[in-house]
Amino acid sequence: MALSQRQKDRIMDSLITVILFVIFIVMFYPFYYVLILSFNKGTDSLTGAIYFWPRAFTLENYERFLSDPHWYKAFIVSVVRTLSGTVLGVMFTSLVAYGLSHQNLLFRKTYFTIIIFAMYFSGGLIPYYVVLRSIGLLNSFGVYIIPSMLSTFFLLIAITFFRDIPGELKESAHIDGANEFVIFYKVILPVSMPLIATMSLFTGVGQWNSWLDSAYFVQSENLRTLAFRMMEVINKSNAPMDSIAIANSASAGVTSYSLQLAAMVISVLPIVCVYPFLQKYFVQGVMLGSVKG
Repeated sequence: MALSQRQKDRIMDSLITVILFVIFIVMFYPFYYVLILSFNKGTDSLTGAIYFWPRAFTLENYERFLSDPHWYKAFIVSVVRTLSGTVLGVMFTSLVAYGLSHQNLLFRKTYFTIIIFAMYFSGGLIPYYVVLRSIGLLNSFGVYIIPSMLSTFFLLIAITFFRDIPGELKESAHIDGANEFVIFYKVILPVSMPLIATMSLFTGVGQWNSWLDSAYFVQSENLRTLAFRMMEVINKSNAPMDSIAIANSASAGVTSYSLQLAAMVISVLPIVCVYPFLQKYFVQGVMLGSVKG
């Protein structure tokens, strides 16, 4: 007996649902596994056989991780850096892209040549260090913000996006007497939320996870970021410990591996909390490079 088209569709939908569910489990379970092990005693985790929930629940991993008072300062520095760096980076990149999206801009080809060249070629770490030192950004909070205020990658995407906005919107605003800055903030930005959300998400993640600049260009302990502190903990956890340190860790139920798991959870948690608020625009924004390219 031949199946009807409706029955075939149901079978196909069921098959697709099962496949997607398997893919979800395969991708989600490693993150869940890290989470439950971070709440389990490190010494108990060494025996294995933990799959779905902590066998010896504890907060000692997080308490040991956050016991250093420097963590509070590092957390504040990372939060301020992420917020200010994201806002300034997105706004400055959008503003430059809006100017370059005008076809009648003077020296437009020259600007594009400089941008493309800077995107594909870099002077290296040492010349970059010399430039930062010459403009007084070393060992200052500005070294986290100013160099990242312009993203050449998002600049090209934003130029294409702004170029495809109907010109009638800008013309009507010009007729009403609005200047370019008013048009940009009152007309262009409100219709560019998918672009702004995508840029904000990637820029914020980059600022939050960045630690190389804190390691290379900052010496003050008060300016260290959370990502840098986590890298310190991971490196110290991998280093050999003396007998006293091993005994103290064993008595507390904390191991180097459990500390690394706690560091992973802390680093991912802020991004997981922010993503749902940007998901609506992010789904549209990820297609900007392909649809508008």
